[in-house]
Amino acid sequence: MRDFIKVMKALSDPSRVKIVKMLQRRVMCVCEIQEALGLAQSTASKHLKILEEAGLISYFKDGLWVNYRIADGSRNPYAAALLGNIKHWLEDDADMQKLMERLPEIRRESICK
Repeated sequence: MRDFIKVMKALSDPSRVKIVKMLQRRVMCVCEIQEALGLAQSTASKHLKILEEAGLISYFKDGLWVNYRIADGSRNPYAAALLGNIKHWLEDDADMQKLMERLPEIRRESICK
């Protein structure tokens, strides 16, 4: 029950749902997520931590960069099930479409000079 509740709480925030949707498109660092959503670095990091603890996302380091991606679902079967569905959900949402259109323009090289 605890793992189920953790996933549901993690996805109860619109910013965290947007983060999951963006990470389904590509790997991103904190500064790119901040830029895309207009969040403070600390807020973005807090959201990422909640998603990671729920088993929805994972991270890996590449030199100085910490990159976030969708988790493979092995840690939490509830996360795996929801990630499969979320991929298809909200595709027709106007706000989500605008966000996805902006993603190719948001690059860490131009943000973190």
